[in-house]
Amino acid sequence: MGLGVKYDQDKQPVIRGVLKYFPRAVVAVAEVSAAGAKKYAWDGWRTVPDGITRYTDALGRHLLAESFGLIDDGPGGTGCLHASQVAWNALARLELMLQQSEDNPGNTIFVDDAYPDWSNSGKPGC
Repeated sequence: MGLGVKYDQDKQPVIRGVLKYFPRAVVAVAEVSAAGAKKYAWDGWRTVPDGITRYTDALGRHLLAESFGLIDDGPGGTGCLHASQVAWNALARLELMLQQSEDNPGNTIFVDDAYPDWSNSGKPGC
């Protein structure tokens, strides 16, 4: 009997390329999902208005907050690492962008117009 064949060389290595590469990070992001579900609801993040913009902003806030402390332990905090929340928000943002791209093939993925246009002034305002 010959060797079996599996034509999977062009498929995504989900276990080997994500779960085995980043097991601690995946668990930490899952903890953020659980904390968010407890605070809000499971899967509610998908239907947040202006989600791409809001998760982009949240990602930035957690990056900044990390400079003041590693853990989100302030009022209303999750108790999770800010880095875990950065990763969670990056994944939520990416998921929404990919979904938007699938729903509107050929259209540009965009972040809503919540950000000021500084191109005319040359610098951000106060």
